[in-house]
Amino acid sequence: METRNKTYVEDLDRGIYDVKNEFKYTWKAQEGLTEQIIRDISNEKNEPSWMLEFRLKSLEHFHRIEVPTWGPDLSELLVDEIIHYVKPEIGQKHRWEDVPSDIKETFERLGIPEAERKSLAGVGAQYDFEVVYHSMREELVRQGVIYTDIETALKEHEDVVRQYFMTLVPPNDHKFAALHGAVWSGGSFVYVPEGVKVDFPLQSYFRLNAPGAGQFEHTLIIVEKGASLHFIEGCSAPKYNVNNLHAGCVELFVKENAHLRYSTIENWSKNMFNLNTKRSQVEKGGTIEWVSGSFGSKISMLYPMSILKGEGAHCEFTGITFASKGQILDTGSKVVHAAPHTTSNVMSKSISKSGGQALYRGILKINPNAYGCKSTVTCESLMLDNESRSDTIPVIDVQNDDVDLGHEARIGRISEEAIYYLMTRGISEEEAKAMIVRGFVEPISKELPLEYAVEMNNLITLELEGTIG
Repeated sequence: METRNKTYVEDLDRGIYDVKNEFKYTWKAQEGLTEQIIRDISNEKNEPSWMLEFRLKSLEHFHRIEVPTWGPDLSELLVDEIIHYVKPEIGQKHRWEDVPSDIKETFERLGIPEAERKSLAGVGAQYDFEVVYHSMREELVRQGVIYTDIETALKEHEDVVRQYFMTLVPPNDHKFAALHGAVWSGGSFVYVPEGVKVDFPLQSYFRLNAPGAGQFEHTLIIVEKGASLHFIEGCSAPKYNVNNLHAGCVELFVKENAHLRYSTIENWSKNMFNLNTKRSQVEKGGTIEWVSGSFGSKISMLYPMSILKGEGAHCEFTGITFASKGQILDTGSKVVHAAPHTTSNVMSKSISKSGGQALYRGILKINPNAYGCKSTVTCESLMLDNESRSDTIPVIDVQNDDVDLGHEARIGRISEEAIYYLMTRGISEEEAKAMIVRGFVEPISKELPLEYAVEMNNLITLELEGTIG
């Protein structure tokens, strides 16, 4: 049956996500990226000398390393015109009532306090460049769990931060890792002691309000032997007519027989360049689970990486991407099997419409010593019209013969027959399409806590509103 063209309504109302607040601050770095600007940022933060030296060395790497040319075109991103640091008017608060009303109202619209009361063990809320609110249940404090913003951790747990900071993602890894190392600000630090099971999730929410700015939060999580944690990351920003940049960094250390689930829902506006770097290292018998949803940004380049370092380590990656008009979402995963009997399971799904481009770019590497390992990679793409595009670019590097490996990729359009069948049962065409799309993403939504699964379904509905049969 012939696929019918669809009509696009360009500027959708993103509701709560597009609410803007007045841009207020006490100090702002000049545009550009110079040694003096880096020194000024470090001075404003009152950092130890080793961190200043780390920033300056990262700046050297940034100026030396070229912009990647193998992915989407980044020529519109002018880093010298990005605001790299703004000091907010308020300091961090530990009581919700003390947060200024305009910022508090923004997070309330996004559901942060309600989520905290209902189902979270701790919450951190970052607004632009700094964490403005942080809290954690007292019972976790008694168990020795540390959950704070990384700026505080740098002061109160300096030895631990220095031991781990940007060792998984070194500044010379790529140009935007170097940029992050030079200008990072805000983010989360979590330490779970040996044997401690954190029964309720911890959540950090990153809200970028400033126009023409970058957000460079750093998340560092250490889950010790036999411990477990579920960490949730949420991101959003309103739409502006200037480019914004997100170049955060996530480093996850999963020790022997530990378990970490890292869930993300990203809803950046469509003027955002999302160039985030996420990486985990998993020791013997440990497990890392990634659950990832990407629904916004002009361009995304995001490939969470799992290094299975210890024997029997395991990785699960489950991701969904929705690309609409004017969006290039180049996402995927990287898994390195670096020890015997390690296992991984990658499931990636993408949806594209109205000329949007969704790409899966993945690497699966099995080292010579990783005998007896097993891995399955599944990529599925759904195109809602004949304007959009979907590509799968997998790289599989197998360096020994004792491997159980499977790879499957499917790309297709939404079935007109299925829509017709549902319409004969009294369902509108618009709702029929929405039902099919929700069924397509159901394996991802069922992995999220209830309120975040609801948010993801709401975002899908929002994206589908622009498509008229």
